[in-house]
Amino acid sequence: MQLTNRSKQVSNKEMTLMERAYLPAIATGLAITIKHFFAKKVTIEYPEVKRYLGPVFRGRHILKRDEDGRERCTACGLCAVACPAEAISMVAAEREKGEETLYREEKYAAVYEVNMLRCIFCGLCEEACPKQAVYLRHDEFIPVFTERDQVIWGKDLLVEDMNNRYTREAWTKEEARALDLKRAGGEVTNVVPRAIP
Repeated sequence: MQLTNRSKQVSNKEMTLMERAYLPAIATGLAITIKHFFAKKVTIEYPEVKRYLGPVFRGRHILKRDEDGRERCTACGLCAVACPAEAISMVAAEREKGEETLYREEKYAAVYEVNMLRCIFCGLCEEACPKQAVYLRHDEFIPVFTERDQVIWGKDLLVEDMNNRYTREAWTKEEARALDLKRAGGEVTNVVPRAIP
């Protein structure tokens, strides 16, 4: 009875002198090594040259602003609840009179902190946010920490700089899927990245 189709018949024939000396195997190994000497190098000079990370990479956290420069976050706490590592904490506050240019809604996050040692970069905070305020950048790594106090990121590091806005080709999964279909069909060749609408 045969149990698998992948079984091989093994012969117990005597090895020749060449086979016993392992010379063909050594020559084959040397040929592979020499071939790799002349192959294109796969390493990159990291700090100077950065590899493209792709649109699905989840990197540096960012709190988005709207077109007028007002913070989108309303401190609803859904991102903190969705976070499996419990890395996000926030304190809500009411908007004062005259702060309409700073915050979109009447409630805002007076304190918003992310513990970068606890964060597992799963992106659940991004998906849970109803105001599209929390994003993980696809084009930027988290910098290396050298001190313990650099681990907790507050609003000073998280809120988007209006002079250096975070842009993407597509902001939703539906947009990305539609864009991929258009590219596959040849309808679109070049898309200009844009800030979130």
